[in-house]
Amino acid sequence: MRAIIIGAGRGSRLMPTTENAPKCFAEIRGKRILDWTVEALTGGGCTEICFIGGYRIEAVRREYPGFVFRENPDWPNNNILVSLMCAEDLMDRPFVTAYSDILFTKDVVRGLVQSKDELALGVDTDWREHYRPRTQHPPHDAEKVITRDGRVERVYRTIPYEDATGEFIGVAKFGTSGARQFRAFYHRRKWQHWGKPYREATTFQKAYLIHMFQDMIEHGSAFGHVDTPGNYREIDTQEDMNLAQTLWQP
Repeated sequence: MRAIIIGAGRGSRLMPTTENAPKCFAEIRGKRILDWTVEALTGGGCTEICFIGGYRIEAVRREYPGFVFRENPDWPNNNILVSLMCAEDLMDRPFVTAYSDILFTKDVVRGLVQSKDELALGVDTDWREHYRPRTQHPPHDAEKVITRDGRVERVYRTIPYEDATGEFIGVAKFGTSGARQFRAFYHRRKWQHWGKPYREATTFQKAYLIHMFQDMIEHGSAFGHVDTPGNYREIDTQEDMNLAQTLWQP
C-alpha cells in the first residue's frame, strides 16, 4: 500500500513556527508531526511514502531522502484537492492519503488498508471532545460527516453540530477502482469548473477534498468509513500545538 502525504501549503496560522520551515516540521512531544505521520502510516501497513510538497519542499527532500516526491509549484494559488492530483501518476494502485498537519494512529491506517471498500474515510467519532478546548478553530469549521449502515452519507462543514456522526480526519483510502473513479471524476469537474466556483469554493482551484467527496457521493459513489474514537488531533494554530503537547496520547 502506497501513502501520499499532502504537504504543499505554508500553514500561515501556525506562524512563527512556519516562518522558515514546513508546517509538518512543527514538533509535538519532541517529534515532528511528519515523523508521527510516517510512524502511523508504516505501522498501519504502508510501505512506500510519497510527499507532495510546495512551501520549503527542499527541507523535506533533505531530511527525508527515502520519500518519493511530487511538487505543487503553484501551491499559493490552489488547495488540497488540486495538490493531491500532483501525484496522479502514483494512483495506479491502492493508496492512503493523509493531510500533513494531523496526528493519528496506525490503528486507523490499518483499518483503512484492510477495508474492502474502494473508497473509505477515517472518521473521529469522539470529535466533540477534540473541539472542546479549541477556541481558535470552532466546530463549524470541522469537516463533519454523517454515516449510516457502514456508508458515509454526507461530508460537509455545514452539517449541524448535533447531527454529525464524526469528523473526517484527513486520512482516506482509495482502492484501484476507487482511485480510477476519483481521477475520472476530478478531470470531469476540472474541465467544467476550472477558474469558476465549485461547491463552496470560490474557484475549483481552491476546493477541498471534501467538496469532491460529497459531489461523488451525490452522484452515486459509495464511501465506507473506519472509525477512531479520538486518537486524532489537527494542528492548525499555536493553540493546537500547545494542546497537543499534553493531550496527544498515541
